[in-house]
Amino acid sequence: MDGLVAHHHRMLAWDDWANREALASLRACGKGGERAPAKSVRWLAHIAGAERLWWARVARDKEPVPVWPEWDLDECAERIEDVARRWAARLASLSPDGLLAPIAYVNSKGESFANSLGDVLTHVVAHSAYHRGQIAADVRAAGFEPAYTDFIHCVRQGIVR
Repeated sequence: MDGLVAHHHRMLAWDDWANREALASLRACGKGGERAPAKSVRWLAHIAGAERLWWARVARDKEPVPVWPEWDLDECAERIEDVARRWAARLASLSPDGLLAPIAYVNSKGESFANSLGDVLTHVVAHSAYHRGQIAADVRAAGFEPAYTDFIHCVRQGIVR
């Protein structure tokens, strides 16, 4: 596998792991009769929805995907698993030149753009990391322990090699 394709594989593997860790931390908030912070659940649903939306743009899938879906933690778990499988399958057949291929799409405001697949993948991972940071701050503010989702922690744990 080409180095750049392998890099994106690693980033998406980290993203999947980190999303699952964030989900687990929100589920842990619910133990003892309390509830996960509503904003955090909304952000996690947004992560899953946005990742699926970007996959749909790349795959030219016309299935409507809400940017801010109203999903509970079980629905988030299903969507996180589904989109991780979709991205892994997409990357499995990708050539290095495929990362440079422009992806034409229309954003949620109706504006047309074209970006390389590599740039889209970088955006997907960075966008999700941003919102996982919001989740971590919100979970901590609510008195719970947030997930430790740093990339380097994932590598140290042997999750991503």
